[in-house]
This record gives sequence, C-alpha cells and structure tokens, in this order.
Amino acid sequence: MLNSTTVSTGMLAAEYAGLSLPLKVLSSRFGFYIGTENEMGPVSRESVEYFTTAERAERALEQGTWSQRQQP
Repeated sequence: MLNSTTVSTGMLAAEYAGLSLPLKVLSSRFGFYIGTENEMGPVSRESVEYFTTAERAERALEQGTWSQRQQP
C-alpha cells in the first residue's frame, strides 16, 4: 500500500482528463479517498483504498502510504 514517490497531482486526472489537479482527500458514500476535483466536482479517484475517516486519508496522503490506481 505504498505510493513509492510523493506525488502532488493526480496521475489519472492528467492521463484521462488532461488536467493537472492537486491531490486531496474527498468523500463518497463508500468512504474517504485520495483524488482530484475541479470547480465542477470530482474528476478522479486516485487511491485504490477507501479510508474510514478523513484523518486517515489525510495521513496516508501526507505520508505517501496509499496505492495509486492505474486505471479509472
């Protein structure tokens, strides 16, 4: 569950939407995840994991202890 490099923008957002957006903690009905959004709403879910709390997701983002999804 390690993201070997510290990234600050969404890989899937860039690859599939052509957007350079910062990673942030977002929420859905499944829990909290690391992803991207713009003014229109969520763009990509970047993390494989869903986290039970925003704090756990934030910690994973800060420490790089999350897994990058390879496909949307």
